[in-house]
Amino acid sequence: MSDRYAAYTSLIFHHHPDGILELVMPGKGGRADSLSTADANLHRELADVWRDIDADPEVRVVIIRGEGKGFSGGGDLGLVAEMAEDFAVRARVWREARDLVYNVINCSKPIVSAMHGAAVGAGLVVGLLADISIASRNARIIDGHTRLGVAAGDHAAIVWPLLCGMAKAKYHLLLCEAVSGEEAERIGLVSLCVDEADLIPRAFEVAGKLAHGSQTAIRWTKYSLNNWLRMAGPSFDASLALEFMGFSGPDVQEGIQSLRERRPPSFDPKSPF
Repeated sequence: MSDRYAAYTSLIFHHHPDGILELVMPGKGGRADSLSTADANLHRELADVWRDIDADPEVRVVIIRGEGKGFSGGGDLGLVAEMAEDFAVRARVWREARDLVYNVINCSKPIVSAMHGAAVGAGLVVGLLADISIASRNARIIDGHTRLGVAAGDHAAIVWPLLCGMAKAKYHLLLCEAVSGEEAERIGLVSLCVDEADLIPRAFEVAGKLAHGSQTAIRWTKYSLNNWLRMAGPSFDASLALEFMGFSGPDVQEGIQSLRERRPPSFDPKSPF
């Protein structure tokens, strides 16, 4: 394995023939029966790794997948609570969240995501910004920001309206309504939907085709198409700023507490905005 990945401790790297790099988000605590959750270290690594992949001459294409019960389980509640209480933590995670989106967009290597089960949070950023996104039929794609009491930042404003249209984007982002793998394919939110047993094989099939294609042509095509996302950069920057402003407000405290108590949130119906 290349030394450039030696410092990563929360992500798992598997090198395959033909320049295919498999990037795995492990279940919490390394358990196969749990979901990957973005604690402080994983969040930072998920933001930074795309620069190293971009600079790695041995990599032609990346497959990203989750290990365990699903693709990704969202932010660790401990980290979320720290963000709500500590300005320095909030500022650091804001920078990482910004870098995660732009680093994925600017990574020259094509990215294939393979999503099963729950797909939430920082992992979902990569899952939907991937160049080829593949979801299993049992996938449940959820942007849970408004459920937490903060604006839908992360990747939502930059890519959901482009992929599935403004009407569907507003429905799912305002209400935190889950999208199944089949529905995600139907509305154009993902590239493909397959049976879970076929998810990883199909991802490697797609990655193999990309690895054997003209690397110059594929990377320049990706660069050109991603200018649509770059044009939406100001909308994304605004959404991310509003999300992190929300972490200093009262609603996020109720959002965190309700998630810990596994009950619906009870937000103040009055808003200063």
